[in-house]
Amino acid sequence: MSQPIPNPGLGTFRLTGDTLRHAVTTALKLGYRHIDTAQFYGNEAEVGSAIEASSVPRNEIFLTTKVWWDRLDPVSLKASVEESLSKLGTGYVDLLLIHWPSPDDEVPMRDYLTALKEVKDAGKARHIGVSNFTKAYIDQAVDILGKGEILTNQIEVHPFLQNRELIAHCERHGIIPTAFMPLAVGKVLEDETLKAIAEKHGANPAQVAIAWLNQLGIPTFPSSTKEQNLKSNLEALKLELSQEDMDAIAKLDRGERVASPDFAPKWDQ
Repeated sequence: MSQPIPNPGLGTFRLTGDTLRHAVTTALKLGYRHIDTAQFYGNEAEVGSAIEASSVPRNEIFLTTKVWWDRLDPVSLKASVEESLSKLGTGYVDLLLIHWPSPDDEVPMRDYLTALKEVKDAGKARHIGVSNFTKAYIDQAVDILGKGEILTNQIEVHPFLQNRELIAHCERHGIIPTAFMPLAVGKVLEDETLKAIAEKHGANPAQVAIAWLNQLGIPTFPSSTKEQNLKSNLEALKLELSQEDMDAIAKLDRGERVASPDFAPKWDQ
């Protein structure tokens, strides 16, 4: 079965204004076909205008956005999706995610996942999924919506937080894990093991991290603003790491989590 989520994508967290528009325009020109945004990023309108201005037809772009945790009650969720679509200048997104589970389960999961599915049934999202869900939350979500409804769980994965148990748990449920912060906010660039593997392949450590995820079957969407880096991230998919390389990277896992706000769920690791 072909991978429904184009890899790599362009992450847009913390990108705004002309910097964002340039990144989206350049990425699409280079061949990227997956753009990841969110209500919380405050840049949906700019993402939409950059897509509109590009020569790539909308139906060739896989566009993801996410509902923030303060909009999870069903009425607010549906209103927020309308706002997102208006800002993005599109009638639908390809993937609509719950960005974080409701803190302390203030809004029952059944309520917000049912509303999410209703948005999809109305044709406003081609696929739906979740983000930052733990194993227990994934089990609950599958119980609510049934198997095959949740496309992905978007989670933090990089060589220093490999999240193996959660990834395997998602895969057992037929859910594709997707990785945010694949470069651990630049920390992969300083790691001696990754530098040594990169040197062996005539590559750079960022490419090694992306290639590692690719070989694990995990789509990702690093954020980048420079054309050289955007190109480099695409070329990383051609890199073939040896089993020895993969084993060396496996040893880098130290449970180092970057994204853990005070409203996060109780993590599996």
